[in-house]
Amino acid sequence: MSAIKAERWAEPVYLDASALVKLFVPEEESDALNQALAGLTDVIVSDLALTEVASALGRRTREQRLTRKEAQLLYREAAKLHAAYQQAELTPPVHRRAERLLLSPTIPLRALDALHLATALAAEAATVVTFDPRLREAATSQGLFVAPPSA
Repeated sequence: MSAIKAERWAEPVYLDASALVKLFVPEEESDALNQALAGLTDVIVSDLALTEVASALGRRTREQRLTRKEAQLLYREAAKLHAAYQQAELTPPVHRRAERLLLSPTIPLRALDALHLATALAAEAATVVTFDPRLREAATSQGLFVAPPSA
């Protein structure tokens, strides 16, 4: 991916786990995403995304791509960022909305993606930042702007 530009991203901006992981684990889009988020002031992150970051770090530790110490440090940094951003909660209404999305015959989502989408909708996000193709398609179908445009 060449560059990720936030100039068109309407706020509030919801970060799913795939985006949050890229902020802490070096991947192809990491630098561009960090730069794009630098000027935003209304960013939403859910507890679910933080839990998925822990899962991704744990997996990389088991695969010996990170040491346990590195994973713990990265998780602490992710937790600090999570605390600094607006937090979205997984409430019973969010779960019910996710369940309705999962039962839709036209939106092929997995449970965690449906929870992210329902959380973003409940938090009244204007933009969803995700690198997950299914979540991108589902968020677009719900009227949300999806970033980055060419993930």
